[in-house]
Amino acid sequence: MPDVADLLAAERAEAAAQVASLEADFAALVASSADSNADDEHDPEGATIGFERAQLSAVLDVARRRLADVEAALERIGAGTYGVCETCGATIGAERLAALPATRRCIGCA
Repeated sequence: MPDVADLLAAERAEAAAQVASLEADFAALVASSADSNADDEHDPEGATIGFERAQLSAVLDVARRRLADVEAALERIGAGTYGVCETCGATIGAERLAALPATRRCIGCA
C-alpha cells in the first residue's frame, strides 16, 4: 500500500492538471467573448457569458485551493508536523487523515 506522501503526490499531480485545464478553459472563454458584441444580458440561449465566466472562475478557485492544501500537506510531511492539528496541536485521527489526507485540523477543531 502506498504511503501518504505518495498518495498526496498523486493528488497534487491530479489537482495541478485540473488547475491547468480550467485555466485554459477560462482563457478560452475570455478570448471568445472579448471580440463579441453579444448582448448576453438578453441572450435567448439561457446562461450569460458573465454567468459562465463567474461559474468557471469559482470552480477554478476551488481547484487552486485543493492544490494549495495538498502542497501544504506535503510540506507538513517534510517538516514532521503532518497529522498534527494546526489549531489545537492534538493528533488528527487516522480515520480523518484517511478520508481527508490534506486536512489541517482535527475533527474537534474542524
